[in-house]
Amino acid sequence: MTINMEATAEKIVKEIPIDEVMEALINEYRRRLIRYNMTDEFMRKKYGMTFDEFESRNVVKERKFSWDVESDAMEWEHALEGVRYAEHKLKNVEGQRL
Repeated sequence: MTINMEATAEKIVKEIPIDEVMEALINEYRRRLIRYNMTDEFMRKKYGMTFDEFESRNVVKERKFSWDVESDAMEWEHALEGVRYAEHKLKNVEGQRL
């Protein structure tokens, strides 16, 4: 017995109201924004500066390339990229909902 995945997916999509899908997407992007902003806030407090200041002062080198500082730098940069991405996607999804 072969299952036609495309037909099954199409049937599921047709049964879900688009408003529910849009609302789920909006909630997911908002959740991500909160998480990324919390990471940014935590790092700002931990290092007493913004990420741009952290980078320009080359804190990773200043702290002798310790694993903790390098790991924080990567996590912080990822969070800030996540903020930009989630804000962009949220704006697009909310715009389509109108």
